[in-house]
Amino acid sequence: MSGLPTAAAGPDLPAHDVGPALAAAGRGHDAAIVLQGVSAGYDERRALEDVSFAVPTGSLLAVFGPNGGGKSTLLKVIGGLLRPWSGTVAVLGGPPGTHARRVAYVPQAEQVDWDFPVTCGDVVAMGRYRGLGPFRGLRKIDRFAVAAALRLVGMAEHERTQIGRLSGGQRRRVFLARAIAAEPDLYLLDEPVTGVDPTTQEDLMAILVGETKRGRTVVATTHDLAAAAEHFERVLAINRSVIADGPSSLVLDEDVLARTYGGHLLVLEGRTVLLDDAHHHDAPPQGERHFHEGAPGGRP
Repeated sequence: MSGLPTAAAGPDLPAHDVGPALAAAGRGHDAAIVLQGVSAGYDERRALEDVSFAVPTGSLLAVFGPNGGGKSTLLKVIGGLLRPWSGTVAVLGGPPGTHARRVAYVPQAEQVDWDFPVTCGDVVAMGRYRGLGPFRGLRKIDRFAVAAALRLVGMAEHERTQIGRLSGGQRRRVFLARAIAAEPDLYLLDEPVTGVDPTTQEDLMAILVGETKRGRTVVATTHDLAAAAEHFERVLAINRSVIADGPSSLVLDEDVLARTYGGHLLVLEGRTVLLDDAHHHDAPPQGERHFHEGAPGGRP
């Protein structure tokens, strides 16, 4: 795969596919992520088709769309976990995976044995392992980073708590702390605030906003359009291809919503209602399992 596109987006590319960020990137502006003409999928099923957009460094971007519309697949392509069928992808100036230590990916459904005797501190410490050589233990600076990340997400008092004893919202905090401990330049977060209580949502979003103010880039998928409108500065509407790319006010645009969700969108008495299955994901590769977070000790 090649790196950044060498030419600016031309007038022959539709505005809703290119988006303002891709045009800016083509003019030499700083971009953390650039995709151009990307298609990807699993086996014979296409999940993404001719996707083009860019994310400027320091952005807080929400990706929304119907379940099965390609949101999770998009994060996997950016993270280098899934090779696209066609098109070009540049992440932090190189092909996906080139700067893996600078990227933190938090999937929607962690594959975790909740009965395994691992503590919250152990989970967060995993974010430091990439920076260590083989057979090396945590250094003082690593332990400091782990403690600081737990404090930031409000979980310091649970450092020695077994992970399976936590609620779903607490687990979300811990897995975000693991990403923070890695000190990445790019966060790829799949549904980071879905299914959590309002206080946890506000706390986690405040942390993500703080990370972008430090020059880091956050890309997060979401089903919560109200949260996207309130907390994110930019949004990307996707349903296999890019439907819209621009300011967060787009999530309030009925035309954008209708084109994004299609038959999943109803308007009842002047109120827009989304009909979506919150437990449906993009089709994963054979053998991949998903676990949904619930109460303490929850099972898949």
